[in-house]
Amino acid sequence: MGKRIAFRPVELERDLERLHQWMHQFHVIPFWDLNIPLDRYRKHLQTFLADTHQSLHIGSLDGVPMSYWETYWAKDDILGKYYDVHPDDQGIHLLIGPPSYLGKGYALPLLQTMTAWLFEHQETQKVVAEPDIRNDKMIHLFTKCGFRFQQEIQLPDKRAALMFCYRDTFVGSGTYD
Repeated sequence: MGKRIAFRPVELERDLERLHQWMHQFHVIPFWDLNIPLDRYRKHLQTFLADTHQSLHIGSLDGVPMSYWETYWAKDDILGKYYDVHPDDQGIHLLIGPPSYLGKGYALPLLQTMTAWLFEHQETQKVVAEPDIRNDKMIHLFTKCGFRFQQEIQLPDKRAALMFCYRDTFVGSGTYD
């Protein structure tokens, strides 16, 4: 890819308008449903930042913010009610913000980097994802990263593809060095 990947924590004032703008992108709206007014998005982001079961991140390429990531402990997430969760399972949500970054092969190395980072917690044997069942591109991306479809589930806000990525297959697959 030839670009430097970096992640940093989301900061309310620094990232509010950027994330609000990304939530209004045509490729994001159908799957995040957060194309709401700025004052409502501020409250949403404040709530998410205060939620200790998850961490919010900005992903950058060569220092340019271009993606948003949520990582979470599955046992404390609504998802933990939909499968036999292990206390150290972690999950990922992501979006690529600016349309100019779509279709250029950037998402996979970013997802591989984030997944590897979650596996740095030695007790985590499985990283989970639940992309919208309609989001073929995201399901394909997770599959290329080593996630495998488990089942279709009905979450409160979407019909989702429950996907698991196990440490041994991720590390041994050669998808990430």
